[in-house]
Parts: sequence; structure tokens; C-alpha cells
Amino acid sequence: MILDHYGKIVSDAYSGYWDYLWKSVTIPSWTNYFYWLTGISIFFFLLEITLPWRMKQATFRKDFWLDLFYVYFNYFLFSLIIFNALSNLAVDLFQGGLGLLGINNLVAIQLRTWPAWSQMVLLLIVADFLQWNIHRLLHRVPFLWEFHKVHHSVEQMGFAAHLRYHWMENVVYKGLLYLPLAMIGFSVGDFFIVYMFQTFVGHWNHANFTMDIGPLRYVFNHPAMHIWHHSHELPEKQPYGINFGLTLSIWDYLFGTAWVPKNGRDIRLGFPKLESFPKNFFAQIIYGFGRRHWRKK
Repeated sequence: MILDHYGKIVSDAYSGYWDYLWKSVTIPSWTNYFYWLTGISIFFFLLEITLPWRMKQATFRKDFWLDLFYVYFNYFLFSLIIFNALSNLAVDLFQGGLGLLGINNLVAIQLRTWPAWSQMVLLLIVADFLQWNIHRLLHRVPFLWEFHKVHHSVEQMGFAAHLRYHWMENVVYKGLLYLPLAMIGFSVGDFFIVYMFQTFVGHWNHANFTMDIGPLRYVFNHPAMHIWHHSHELPEKQPYGINFGLTLSIWDYLFGTAWVPKNGRDIRLGFPKLESFPKNFFAQIIYGFGRRHWRKK
């Protein structure tokens, strides 16, 4: 009986996600992640062509096609392969465990009566602060850093580098985000606008395009700040990294991890011994599970 229950969760997850993915590709709509992701990507690609920040960087920069594959793999294909089924199974097991403890409702704060715009603003702030902390963990915990190296192996920055990351980051981010967001009453599927806004800012942070946003640079992340997060050389006082903000930069300024010493347009990107890091998708995916190269301070 139990095996049948969990087997149905897994099979329903696969069939349900396949149906969702097929409809995403074949049926355009205003709340369609596939077409919004594609549209945002085309938008920044056109900006990189017409208003490039690094004039000498090729339009089809180094690893352009690899990064473009990562965009759709991490946004859609990984969920189809395994993540959606495993996450549904994990949520059911977690909720079942809470039920055994007599906890039937995790929601500590009721938000459904709030105006929609205020719910979205709160979600953006709370989720981004949690993501900022998780991002720091990816740099501080050696085991996690081995997976995060995939993202930092980018040598020439462009919009598609935003989603060049190991699939384990999906597991870490969404796993650690689930409980606090659930306790505040957020449902991941309810906030399409926030998610696409984060995607827009993330693409911009990595794009070969920038613009002066004035005082807003102390609130929102931007390319001239995020380029330093990918710097090959880090400040002596910040050996684990700087500028960890994903969408908002305010956390770095508040907690002393902001660092923009000069125009970083042409700085070297990557990390020590990058030349020995795998260059193709499959080798990068298995790298983090192999021998640990513990990062030196």
C-alpha cells in the first residue's frame, strides 16, 4: 500500500510535468515560463549585440552554446528527468512526518488577505535574503563549492551564464527555501511575476551589457557589481567571495560583503586552477561527486 502510494506520486509527477512541459512549448500564454524565458534571453542577446559592454568580446562568446543548453536544462529538463518527482516525494514524506507529530498546518503567517502586490514584494525580499544566505553557503562549505564551481567556470560573461550551474544547486536552493516560505504562507506556483523578475535581473547581471542605475545600485544587483563576484582574484579579507546578492544588492551592503573597487569590465574571471576544470556538460555534472579539491583560504 505504501509503495503504491509513493509509486503513484512519482508516476503522476512524471506524467504531470511532461504534460506541463509539452503545453509550455506548444501553447503560448502570458503565464508561460518557456516563452518568457526565451523572450528574456532574446532581449538580452540583442542588447549584447547592439550595446556590448565588452566591445572585443565575440557575440558568440566562449561557451555560449554550452551556457544556452544549461538555460533550458536547469529551467525545464532537469525537473523532467528527476527533480519534480523527487521533490513531490520529499514534500509528501515531510508532510507525513509532520502529521505524525500532530502538525497539520505549517503556515505561521496568513497572507491571503494581503493585496497581491504586497505579497509579491514580501516574497521577493524574503526569498532573496534566503537565497543570499544559501549562496554564501555554496562558497563557504567545501562540499557545496565543488558543485558551485560549474557556475564560476565561466570565462567570458554573457546572459546565458546566469543559468550555468550544477543541478545540485536546484536541490540545495529549493530544499532550504521550502520550509521558511511555506511557514510564511507562500506557494511557489503563485508568484509567476516574482520568479520572472528574478530571471530578468539574473540574466542582466551576467549580460555583456550594463547601464548606470544610479542610487538603485544599492538596492538591485547589476552587471558592474556582479562581475566582481566572478573575479578570479578575491580580496584578502573576503577569501570566500563577495557580492553574493542574486536580485537585490542591499544584503551585501548591509552585511559588509559588497566590493566594487573599480570598473571591472575586463577583469579575469574564474577561480584558481580553472584550466584543469572540465569543459563539457557531462564532465562538469559529475565533477562535484568526485575527488574533493578543498578550497584554500
